[in-house]
Amino acid sequence: MTKSVQPLLAGVVTALVGFASSFAVVLAGLRAVGADDRQAASGLFALCVGIGVTAILLSLRRRMPITIAWSTPGAALLVSTGPVAGGFAAAEGAFLVAGALIVVAALFPVLSRWVTAIPGPIASAMLAGVLLDLCLAPAHAIVQVPRLALPVVLVWALLYRLARPWAVPGALVAAIVAIAVTGTDRPLSGGLWPEPVFTTPTFTVASLVSIALPLFLVTMAAQNIPGIAVLAGFGYHPPVRPLLAATGAASMGAALFGGHALNLAAISAALAAGPEAGPDPKRRWIASATAGAGMIGLGLAGGLAMALVSVSPAVLIEAVAGLALLGAFASALVAAVTPVEGRDAAIVTLVVTASGMNLFGIGAAFWGLVAGGLMYLLQRSRSGPRGGRPVVVEAEPKAPAETVTV
Repeated sequence: MTKSVQPLLAGVVTALVGFASSFAVVLAGLRAVGADDRQAASGLFALCVGIGVTAILLSLRRRMPITIAWSTPGAALLVSTGPVAGGFAAAEGAFLVAGALIVVAALFPVLSRWVTAIPGPIASAMLAGVLLDLCLAPAHAIVQVPRLALPVVLVWALLYRLARPWAVPGALVAAIVAIAVTGTDRPLSGGLWPEPVFTTPTFTVASLVSIALPLFLVTMAAQNIPGIAVLAGFGYHPPVRPLLAATGAASMGAALFGGHALNLAAISAALAAGPEAGPDPKRRWIASATAGAGMIGLGLAGGLAMALVSVSPAVLIEAVAGLALLGAFASALVAAVTPVEGRDAAIVTLVVTASGMNLFGIGAAFWGLVAGGLMYLLQRSRSGPRGGRPVVVEAEPKAPAETVTV
């Protein structure tokens, strides 16, 4: 394979694997907070365009393989949050504020320091609690629609053993084949091409606390910070603040058309920044730029993706999403319970977040942070302060062993 072709192929693979492995999570999240099928397809398209434009511009500007992705943990957060007062317009307002907070974090580093000051076990436990419900979906699907779900799970398990990055895309193909073979009585919803749908955002206290704040936190702690670490691991050290500002601004643009959040990629960043993208590190930026162009092209399939979701049993799509998030859940759970200090607080955070409780119109992710934080402070007050800085948690491994976030 020639040196010029290798980064191009790596970029195409990065885009294909990234899109196929988690678009179901994005659509499930947008629909959970009130988007109709047209709005969900528009949100997916807006995210793809935002990812593509940002990746191309940053890669060309920095000559580094800077890969951009949507926030997969953020989409899972939306699933666990559910509808909020004010409907999808209020959710869009929260998306807009979350993007603005990322920009503020770039302009004022003190905000980033506040995020990293959240105790590592608590941050990981909140993420694990958010992911838990979706990770249970494959088991629910096997009980409810065994003829559809069993082939999906078996294909995923086989590919997980033989070609791990393709496990989730393979499961998606298996789901499509199973639906085609067994048939469906669900009507096809919407057209095959995405239509950008602008919704005037509204702002409510409940949506800002339930969605905007947790979305900002999980996007920063579970995506942006690990994404920077992955680039550093391959020898790339771009200035962080312009990257955060660019992803935050792109998130705000995508929010106006239904997209929830963009960020630096973590796992797929390794696909574009590693040896698979070519032997010359100075040319690997071509892979991330190609991945960006590929995501724009794949965004045109947003209507088709929404059509697939509309004819599928909801639990089957959630099962594919859950399979995509198993690696992230495992990593978050290990990071939450491994340190002895803060373990009890982490368990409290996980349980409250996973409970799905909604108090005063505010979702469980926020209350999980509050409950875990109070438990952590109580334990520290009893045992006395201890030295050392909080651990910044990565929600998933750095090696491209499992394509969980993109």
